[in-house]
Amino acid sequence: MSEVSLSENTEAPSAAATLRASRTRALLTAPIGPTLLKLAAPNVLAMFVQAAQSVAEAYYASVLGVTALAGLALVFPLVMLTQMLSAGAIGGAVSAAIARALGASQQQRAATLALTAGLIAVGFALVSAALMATAGQAVFARLGGGSDAITAASTYAAVFFPGCLAIWLFNTALSVIRGTGDMQTPSLMLLLVATGSIPLTGAFAFGWGPFPALGIVGLPMGLIVAYSIGALVAITLIATGRTGLIFSGAAQRIDVGMFRDILRVGMMASVNTVLTVFTTVVMVGLVGQFGEAALAGYGLGARLEFLMIPVIFGIGAAMTAMVGANVGAGQTDRALRVAWTGSLAAAVIVGGIGLILAIVPDLWLGLFLDPSNESALAVGRSYFRIVAPFYAFFGLGLALYFASQGAGRMFWPIISSLTRVTVAVLGAFVLIQVTPLGVRGVFAAIGLAMLVYGLVIGIAIKLNRWQERPQ
Repeated sequence: MSEVSLSENTEAPSAAATLRASRTRALLTAPIGPTLLKLAAPNVLAMFVQAAQSVAEAYYASVLGVTALAGLALVFPLVMLTQMLSAGAIGGAVSAAIARALGASQQQRAATLALTAGLIAVGFALVSAALMATAGQAVFARLGGGSDAITAASTYAAVFFPGCLAIWLFNTALSVIRGTGDMQTPSLMLLLVATGSIPLTGAFAFGWGPFPALGIVGLPMGLIVAYSIGALVAITLIATGRTGLIFSGAAQRIDVGMFRDILRVGMMASVNTVLTVFTTVVMVGLVGQFGEAALAGYGLGARLEFLMIPVIFGIGAAMTAMVGANVGAGQTDRALRVAWTGSLAAAVIVGGIGLILAIVPDLWLGLFLDPSNESALAVGRSYFRIVAPFYAFFGLGLALYFASQGAGRMFWPIISSLTRVTVAVLGAFVLIQVTPLGVRGVFAAIGLAMLVYGLVIGIAIKLNRWQERPQ
């Protein structure tokens, strides 16, 4: 029996490596449309389930009361920053670096990059936890929420950010697996974790079954528990060679170049992510001056806007790996075709959702707000009628950002994000000051900024064709 086990353990990594090589060949040679659809479909499904988790959290908060909902609006952009950095900016850089290494037939380098990515994840998690512990409450106060809303946001943050190590490790591990061309395993794991977090969050918040009723503390508690389990399983899959990466000697091969390969793209992508969240944070501060009801109504609108990001990421993660492999193999024209195919699909999906909610905003708002909350409903309706028609441009720009990550070329995504935040912030200040639009002026600036964001990056890549050197 021991001889059989030894034989199986010896052959398993070889079989996994063969499967991994087959996936890389598909990224380089298979028809673009069907391949991208095959890779993106499980991602999109998993992201919709993750979006459902966020919807459930907002619903639980609404049951706890308007103050809890307002507090969640204050902390939500920073929570999404953690998710976007770990899964999108740094996570996408991890997938892209591994895909480029495998596209260039550098299997040992790919394994070493995976190990390096884990160290980077731990570092980011510790820094974010320390920053929120020291400055979190001051940040919430600067956003203009009332004392009760600030307390609710601080209570949520006190649990979420010390536990965000689980989120960083989970998302980084999934990014490693995606970099090998395997989209199904990460999607399945994300689906299971997101699905499991929904009842766990409710159980911790309301005391279902044997769980204690922790109120707003329970909202992040359920999330952290689910992600901790997911991180343990994902890391085990990678460490045991199930992804086709062999880690023998990988620790000895780690050097500064490995960190640079991930961080030169990841840090520039992080600028894009920070600018996206910064825009929302500033908008929260501007809306907050119109009262708690306005903050709650806008918070629901902004939450859906953020939920579009995971949907776009479902397509973008597939593009990051596919573009990365093709750039690594010197097939830039094919990489560009992948980018446009996926990005236009994202624009159609997200734009369609936006148009529906622009016409019938209560399809979303009615999930969380009672008809008696007239003030919050009025603000939410104004948001969707003004901003949602521009979701298609937001989807196009963000999808091209993910494709640019795969190519290792982040100059134009950064320029487009800087343009977006400038238009949104300056436009909102001007419209509030010189027009009678009030909070609707903030929303008009947000919509215009989305339009500019999509156009700038789209036109730049169309004309430039990623000719600049990788960043």
